[in-house]
Amino acid sequence: MNTHDLSVYRGPCAILQELNLHIPQKQWTSIVGPNGAGKSSLLQAMVGLLHYTGSINLDGVDLKSLSNKDRAKTIGWLEQNTNTHQEFEDCLTVYDTVMLGRLPHQTWLHLPTQEDHLKVEQALKQTHSWGLRGRLLNQLSGGERQRVLMARLLAVDADILLMDEPLANLDPPHQADWLKQQKNLLAQGKTLVTVLHEIHFALRADHIIMLHHGGMHFQGSSQDPRTHQALIELFEGRIRLKKAGNDWVALPN
Repeated sequence: MNTHDLSVYRGPCAILQELNLHIPQKQWTSIVGPNGAGKSSLLQAMVGLLHYTGSINLDGVDLKSLSNKDRAKTIGWLEQNTNTHQEFEDCLTVYDTVMLGRLPHQTWLHLPTQEDHLKVEQALKQTHSWGLRGRLLNQLSGGERQRVLMARLLAVDADILLMDEPLANLDPPHQADWLKQQKNLLAQGKTLVTVLHEIHFALRADHIIMLHHGGMHFQGSSQDPRTHQALIELFEGRIRLKKAGNDWVALPN
């Protein structure tokens, strides 16, 4: 996926300006940056939720040329601090919530197919949420709800998965489960794009995009020393990077 002179707007205000990004297919790209850098806005533009100028291309096809349904089949989306539980918590079970991920594959007024039910079951089991399937959303903790919404994303079975703060409310064991899910998804040929504040997890990705003041700060391989230096500069020298085994961690200065 590539962007060309991409500018993203909220109302009349340009949140991001003239971004030229390369997101490698079948790899994991993390987007990092200070608060207000435009990270969430970038993902929202990719799924068609925000107005933008310039272009977002996938295999040479402008995403604006796709129908909403085709885009939803191609790009799955996990929103930051989703308000789904506020809107539907009194009537939707966990199972029904995850079934919403199958809507792009269903025709109007048709009941879910056997394949739909299979995808939902697989997604719930992958996120260790199968035991929650009969409960209402308002009966869940924040971490349980986050796992259910991750299951809804997986149920879409899209080739590209966009995740905005996917580790929100997850305890360390479930964060470890999430990392395993990323490896499994990459093995299936998925393209992963995550917005993360946890720099040590962002450094597990193949590729890192850094945003600052509505523009590009740097993009490159997570293992490249130039990327590490750019990351330190992005946060004004207030972090340092240290090797821990095979991984890099970010520590406050």
